[in-house]
Amino acid sequence: MEIEYRKLTENELDKFMEMRINQLREEGATEDIDLKPKLKDYYSRHMADGTFVSWLAMVGEHIIGTSGISFVEKPPYFGCPSGRMGLLSSMFTAKEYRRKGIAKELLSKVVNEAKEYGCGTVQITASDMGVLLYTDFGFKKNDNFMQYKL
Repeated sequence: MEIEYRKLTENELDKFMEMRINQLREEGATEDIDLKPKLKDYYSRHMADGTFVSWLAMVGEHIIGTSGISFVEKPPYFGCPSGRMGLLSSMFTAKEYRRKGIAKELLSKVVNEAKEYGCGTVQITASDMGVLLYTDFGFKKNDNFMQYKL
């Protein structure tokens, strides 16, 4: 099995979105809207302006793993003097390819993208399955993370 790693382009976007939706389903999301148009809009805009980057793991022309990082900026603070942050998303590996180091390689590639972008920190809301990957990589849990749904 030869795995190739490459950046997401518009050519793979539809398949990438399918995998993102499958990931959300696997994580227990409730489907009450058609998410595809909103995903297409988001990815197209942010890939074009460089504020979203994804690396893919490919076997032939089949995507077997995905990653994504969105770049945001907030006022600088002591823990992140640049104010630039990377928000991880779309970390997903097809079931039959899990536990082979693919997610770790994809994570490494998007974290490097964050370094090149000038981010001072990278954050993720991890699924139960992903916590071990991120803690092994060096991520620390923040028990103060809160969210208010609008």
